[in-house]
Amino acid sequence: MSVYMVERSLKGISMEDLAAAQSAAIAAAGDMRGRGEEIRYIRSTFAPSDGRCMCLFESDSADRVRALNDAAGLPYDRVVEAMDLTP
Repeated sequence: MSVYMVERSLKGISMEDLAAAQSAAIAAAGDMRGRGEEIRYIRSTFAPSDGRCMCLFESDSADRVRALNDAAGLPYDRVVEAMDLTP
């Protein structure tokens, strides 16, 4: 499986709404895995000063990551393959 980064523009989002969005992504990933789809939410990083949010998912395709975000009702600018370099 590959890692995909979802780029979001969330300028002005409240911390409560940001937490709800993260919960929605986690729940949607769990629902999809329950149906046998290969996808996992990894983590998100948010820069409140400009509203940029980067979310990492592990999946077998970018289309599956897009489908998760669409199903969860989460806005995104793009989905790109990425490398998670966490030590």
